[in-house]
Amino acid sequence: MARKHKRLRRRSSNNSGRVDLKQSAYAAVESLSHDSRGVAHINGKAVFIDGALPGEEVLFSYLKRKGSFDEGGVAHVIKAAPERVKPGCAHFGVCGGCSLQHMAAETQINAKQQVLLDNLKHIGSVEAEALLPPMTGPLWGYRRKARLGVKYVIKKEKVLVGFREKHSAFLADIEGCDVLHPSVGKQLNALKTLVGELSIYMRIPQIEIAVGDDGTAMIFRHLEPFIESDIDKLRAFAEQHSVLLYLQSKGPDTVHLLWPEQAKESAKYALCYRLPQYDLEYRFGPTNFVQVNAEINSKMIDKVIELLDLQPEDRVMDLFCGLGNFTLPMARRVASIVGIEGDDALVELAKYNAKHNGIENAEFYKADLSKPELLPQAGFVLDGQRFDKVLLDPARAGALEMMAPLAKMAPRLIAYVSCNPATLARDADELVNKHGYRMTKVGVMDMFPHTSHVEAMALFERG
Repeated sequence: MARKHKRLRRRSSNNSGRVDLKQSAYAAVESLSHDSRGVAHINGKAVFIDGALPGEEVLFSYLKRKGSFDEGGVAHVIKAAPERVKPGCAHFGVCGGCSLQHMAAETQINAKQQVLLDNLKHIGSVEAEALLPPMTGPLWGYRRKARLGVKYVIKKEKVLVGFREKHSAFLADIEGCDVLHPSVGKQLNALKTLVGELSIYMRIPQIEIAVGDDGTAMIFRHLEPFIESDIDKLRAFAEQHSVLLYLQSKGPDTVHLLWPEQAKESAKYALCYRLPQYDLEYRFGPTNFVQVNAEINSKMIDKVIELLDLQPEDRVMDLFCGLGNFTLPMARRVASIVGIEGDDALVELAKYNAKHNGIENAEFYKADLSKPELLPQAGFVLDGQRFDKVLLDPARAGALEMMAPLAKMAPRLIAYVSCNPATLARDADELVNKHGYRMTKVGVMDMFPHTSHVEAMALFERG
């Protein structure tokens, strides 16, 4: 057992997780890759090194060798860059939840901005007329949605709860997480203890968490039925920690509230978040999609409304509208707005939230926006419609199929919120180089600090 602990300590002392320290090599780091790994060249061959920063001299260990490039992880920093900081989490380097804690916050967001600009230039052949200031928020305790893995590890004789190790399918052995909202991140040991006391402790693969302004929900996925004593323990945990506790035996439709009993009538939308500047309260359920970072979300909505210069007479379209995150604040400012979303549950929720907030000038339609030709089947005809302004907030796949239909409608302004700079660049190429729009503003948002995720916002103007 002592030898095992020694090995774990050695792994956690470097920034790359599972590396072989016996095969370390020297590298002078030249630049950052688009996923924020250090880039060096060994005998003319590129090596991407986890945990390395430009200007550093490091010893690294090879993780993978490929034909055109290799991958490695830092084993020892010989000469550190000024931008290097001490990671805020003791588990950084082993846990795969974060990849950039060794990098100063300002350096992180600047690196993400450069990734955005490089993608726009090289993929989209476009350049913005103006750069928006980076949008930043809290660095810790910001994450309010997550799926935590659960595993009883026989060799360790203990339950693990958390994220996977870096470069591994195994769960990381962590005591807490400062990136997660504190109502979850500081309760990982309590969750481990709870799972370990249940009769089916080896048959619980996941706990999904969702945090609202007034409460935290946990969904326990279980592969076998709980016995009565398990139910009692789950209820006692939920009451002690003031969480909404749900059970899920199979697919999403089996999710149901266990505790508190008195909340069962409202369990479907038991959580909420508020935008007081728009006098809005959003209700949502623990499985519904919401933005993970509440402060960035609020700032992002403000910026979209500012960029679109919404006026009382405007008619607006919100594509990929979700639960109405952007739609409802915009509805407060315009004559009318149409939201279109491909997920049935989110369309239903958007309509619910519009009614909940007394909004009557918003319409919602369910449609697959990757197939705009099918929109008439959803009860919405694009041809002949006039919209002054449009918002796009697609998933990582982007909104390529909507570029031509949008250009045909010719709205004066199009705002695009992106979680993937590559597909934003591709779609910008369509709007700018094929349909005559100008990309007047673009900027990056730090929705996921300490990770390489790049979120951005762009404004396009006709002509």
